[in-house]
Amino acid sequence: MSDSAPIRLAIVDDDPMVRAALGMMLGGNSGITVVGEAVNGVEALTVVPQSGADVVLMDIRMPVRDGLSATELLLQRDSTLKVIVLTTFDADDMVLRALRLGAAGFMLKDTPPARLVDAVRTVAAGQPMLSPSVTAQLIAAVTETDGGATDRADAARARLAGLTEREREVADAVGRGLSNAEISSELFMSVPTVKTHVGRLFTKLDVDNRVQVAILVHDAAD
Repeated sequence: MSDSAPIRLAIVDDDPMVRAALGMMLGGNSGITVVGEAVNGVEALTVVPQSGADVVLMDIRMPVRDGLSATELLLQRDSTLKVIVLTTFDADDMVLRALRLGAAGFMLKDTPPARLVDAVRTVAAGQPMLSPSVTAQLIAAVTETDGGATDRADAARARLAGLTEREREVADAVGRGLSNAEISSELFMSVPTVKTHVGRLFTKLDVDNRVQVAILVHDAAD
């Protein structure tokens, strides 16, 4: 997908009102086009490939076939597809299972419109996007299963010590689950500048995505 091409979005949810609301919220946004809708996981297996979607907003609890099993099958068929799991709850096991299956994001249905738009753009660009509460749960789940808290904290602090003061502010904001737009507003910098700083964080900290930055920030605070 080129930078100038609109992001092609498919919406999978059994509630017609939710589909309509998401379609109005996202379809009217510059740079995002809703190209398909499905009412359950089975229908999604046909609609999503036919629509040519780049990103899918996938509900979890649906009749006939749930969103997680549909996500697994869709990603087996097309590994370039980006799936954002969208749900009303954020149970730990659902978060971890969705991410293990290859979901690129996990957002709650009460996510503000601006953050949801940013999530679609972020995953389309190849980076995972999680709501703040989900980020916190994921970090907790990862650290609870990993021993050596003191060593981990020391190692994280050493890696973060190489950042500039501004980069550390951006890292802390990423650790709180803020989107690029929210970091831009909080730190009084443009969104492109935020993106530049986030890219530098990935390089300096030797990580691949925002969740790994958040885990490092969490570890350093222990």
